[in-house]
Amino acid sequence: MAAGGGRPPGPESSLEPYVQTRIFKIIVIGDSNVGKTCLTFRFCGGTFPDKTEATIGVDFREKTVEIEGERIKVQVWDTAGQERFRKSMVEHYYRNVHAVVFVYDVTKMTSFTNLKMWIEECNGHAVSPLVPKVLVGNKCDLKDLIQVPSSMALKFADAHNMLLFETSAKDPKESQNVESIFMCLACRLKAQKSLLYRDVERRPGRAQKLEQSRDAHGKSACPC
Repeated sequence: MAAGGGRPPGPESSLEPYVQTRIFKIIVIGDSNVGKTCLTFRFCGGTFPDKTEATIGVDFREKTVEIEGERIKVQVWDTAGQERFRKSMVEHYYRNVHAVVFVYDVTKMTSFTNLKMWIEECNGHAVSPLVPKVLVGNKCDLKDLIQVPSSMALKFADAHNMLLFETSAKDPKESQNVESIFMCLACRLKAQKSLLYRDVERRPGRAQKLEQSRDAHGKSACPC
């Protein structure tokens, strides 16, 4: 008979410790009809919607991704570009935001010039300067209709310390580029140790420059 009177290990010994899934809130900002909703569809569902209607108020989609072994839930918040649909929800939209995506239509110069207005609105809602921001030129598949040259967009991005992505939510061949926009932000957010303690970001003396990584053609590359 075997010596020892120990009990077999209980079921609790086989349980892995509970790990809370972090949630990153990324908001998408820009004029109406620049493709904000289509970008969120492409990233979260991998498809381009057959038909879209103007976003009324705020909508969000989410996708769970894995970065360096950690499962992270990315929430992409889509908002109406028209002022009459925004007023009642704008405060809720900017609350506790982790990253911002500014979108313009490369075939509409007005959507590009209006970016200054969207940046002012963002700053007006006390979004921390440490919150990562990127610039996205959508509809680059319409090559014959482009009004905003890459050089102009790149200069604007540099002036506002943002990465620049040019892509097309509609073109399936650009789907990987659309994903890289949000994954790039998720990588940056994961690296921020103070993410779960937003008040730490408001302490003085913590400002840092957002380094940009680009390929030989001046396009941005994910730093991950």
